[in-house]
Amino acid sequence: MDDVTFRSFQPADYEQLKRIMVDAFDGVSIDQGIEAEYGVVAGHDWRWRKGRHFDDDVRRDADGIIVAVIDAQPVGFISTWIDHEAGFGHIPNLSLTPECRGKGVGRRLVELALQRFRDAGITHAKIETLVQNEIGNRLYTSLGFREVARQIHFVAEV
Repeated sequence: MDDVTFRSFQPADYEQLKRIMVDAFDGVSIDQGIEAEYGVVAGHDWRWRKGRHFDDDVRRDADGIIVAVIDAQPVGFISTWIDHEAGFGHIPNLSLTPECRGKGVGRRLVELALQRFRDAGITHAKIETLVQNEIGNRLYTSLGFREVARQIHFVAEV
């Protein structure tokens, strides 16, 4: 998409990016899986829980959030943070509006995140996704990420 530009996160982006993220994770959210099994927990649905992940991203490293923009409107983002001591760059979330998916915008956001890590002297990057996120799995492996482990999330009523 030629009309996409990329810039740093601005506080005015907050609500729109949070909505984009929650919508983008429909079908690939651990919290949604929990809700499918147990129903709404503690009065909060999976969307509320997923939205809190964006809150965490902003709190942890707002400067590490790269925003994709079309016509001055945010259409997606990637969040990053760097653990210099451990030598890893982390990518907690990547989200796009439906009309921007499959058009190279996500790839470009990951490339920009990897460049941010290289510029900071970081040699390795970590990202996690669910097995059912086929699009993410294809994208990440095409950019050089290799699967190193699988994790199972268990939940029990107590």
